Amino acid sequence: MTKHEQIIKHIESLSVGQKISVRKIAKDLDVSEGTAYRAIKDAGQRGLVASIYRVGTVRIEKKARAKVDHLTFGEIAKIVDGHLIGGKGGQFNSLTKFAIGAMEVDNVVNYVSKNTLLIVGNRLDVQKAALERGSAVLITGGFDTTDEIKKMADEQNLPIISSNYDTFMVANIINRAMYNQMIKKEILVVEDIVIPIEQTSFLYDEMTVADVGKKSRETSHSRFPIVDRQNKLAGLITSKDIIGKDLDEKLYRVMTKPAISVQLNTTVASCAHLMIWEGIELLPVTGNQKQLVGVISREDVLKAMQIVGRQPQVGETINDQVAKHIEIRNQQIIVEITPQLTNQFGTLSKSVSVAIIEETIKSVMRKHKKLEVMIESLNIFYIRTVQIESEVEVDYTILDMGRNFAKLEVTMFSANQPVAKALIMCQLLDH
Repeated sequence: MTKHEQIIKHIESLSVGQKISVRKIAKDLDVSEGTAYRAIKDAGQRGLVASIYRVGTVRIEKKARAKVDHLTFGEIAKIVDGHLIGGKGGQFNSLTKFAIGAMEVDNVVNYVSKNTLLIVGNRLDVQKAALERGSAVLITGGFDTTDEIKKMADEQNLPIISSNYDTFMVANIINRAMYNQMIKKEILVVEDIVIPIEQTSFLYDEMTVADVGKKSRETSHSRFPIVDRQNKLAGLITSKDIIGKDLDEKLYRVMTKPAISVQLNTTVASCAHLMIWEGIELLPVTGNQKQLVGVISREDVLKAMQIVGRQPQVGETINDQVAKHIEIRNQQIIVEITPQLTNQFGTLSKSVSVAIIEETIKSVMRKHKKLEVMIESLNIFYIRTVQIESEVEVDYTILDMGRNFAKLEVTMFSANQPVAKALIMCQLLDH
């Protein structure tokens, strides 16, 4: 284990809220201050520590992917262009809901609880009542509060945020931010599907070809990541690499290097594209220091993309909204052009046209081949404008299709007149 990794492990073992300094880390672990500084910066990128104004660097709780839709109070302060005037120690806690204190204090308390953010003006009695029930407070209109309430917030680590916006604006901004976080949660990344290192079969670069055969018989796998003694990814070995090789041959002489790898924050869609393009079945997953943390297989990627495709969407993207307007009528694909799909001139938006074509191709290819599709190139020619509240018929022709690619021509008609034509090249994720 390197000194950098030792420092990261040490930081992970610290309790949440404990202060961290370069000098103390260097002294406790007997490393240079430069090494300690780089490790603390890396820990910050991993979400293990954070720097707080007038407090210093402290250990924080790492935000899990499952809670990505929960915003922290510190993030809310930035979103509403506000600043923390109390309870700074709790700025990394997450809020689960927010409430607006537009009623008498006796009624407000029924709507606040732990991890709630109460939006209120310069009403001191409501602010105090909210803190007593474990709720953070966002003061609108740019107002301040009393020293007594600030002290109370500091003691309980309950943030008090002051924003210059009015209540209506603040509520809208927070609602939009939470909606965006929901959409982010739906974007699958490698961290969601990775097979962890504890369950991963791997070999060391100093092992021999004979060890590959033994490992293959034990696990029924034909591909293995290769690591060095520091657990850093060195290469990849497959059954093809060892054909005709001497059993005593060292793996570092026959393995494929450098191995293509991904990180935990890489999207699953990017992995799918990489696997098709490079023709690989197994992708090693590495950390910031190139250490092996797990693997993902082609099967894992395809299964994950299929599950996401079937799940109801919590936060809708533009493509989700367009897909709602697509219907199959008498074996024909029909799209009704509603005001949502138009531009400022009342005609079909160009970006929506592309989304219609994209969703059509996905629907068609799943129907004919039961495959997942990734569009590689799309050339579109606009012929006529499409008016609001009209219907568009989408026609398609499969020009060529192989095992892992397809070429299509898509034409959009309105009132029996062609309005757009597109040529598409896409990749197919085979089962």
